[in-house]
Amino acid sequence: MRAVIFANGTLNDPRQSLAAIQAGDIVIAADGGARHCRALELTPAVVLGDFDSLSTEELAQLEREGVQVVRYPSRKDFTDLELALQHAVCLGADEILVFGALGARWDQTLANLLLPAAPGLEQVCIRLLDGPQEIALLRAGEAHTLSGQAGDTVSLIPLGGDARGITTAGLEYSLVDGTLYFGATRGISNVLLGEQATVQLQDGLLLCTIIHKDKGGRPNFGLTE
Repeated sequence: MRAVIFANGTLNDPRQSLAAIQAGDIVIAADGGARHCRALELTPAVVLGDFDSLSTEELAQLEREGVQVVRYPSRKDFTDLELALQHAVCLGADEILVFGALGARWDQTLANLLLPAAPGLEQVCIRLLDGPQEIALLRAGEAHTLSGQAGDTVSLIPLGGDARGITTAGLEYSLVDGTLYFGATRGISNVLLGEQATVQLQDGLLLCTIIHKDKGGRPNFGLTE
């Protein structure tokens, strides 16, 4: 099952968000992400959070529309987006698209970028989408396929330490059993040579960013394992 989550950050390409939603997807709004759904004329199945970004009337309207409202206290150990990811996993999602995860607050943005590495999300393919940009976490021991078009920009950034045993195919600058060092920028601004490339690594984590040449976004692009 696939879930689509709207967070309360910036939604740079509403058209992309609508185009990405497929029949059978469950739509979840993390607190103020419900306003993005409202603007897109979408009714989420669930809206959750501490609701510091939604008014009492907005919540009441959602409940009148049959939306499940899940309330959390303001003093909690998780952000609304992390709670939404956890909720999606509990519902059985094995793939999650996240819109509105990036914004003006660097602390929130950095935390959201790292959320795919959080405990309990290891078996889920999570992609953060922002206009033509897509972000996902690549784990060791898995073969990852990157999809797009020739000329798309691909960056591989090690997280939590060095990433070792990296082998790529279909990228302009290839690696064969190579290492990307934590804090260094060697993996930035590679280029997709065709519609697909593959990345494998033996140890560590890689944050993969794809910037698609189509400025309007590509709803069917993605990373697969």
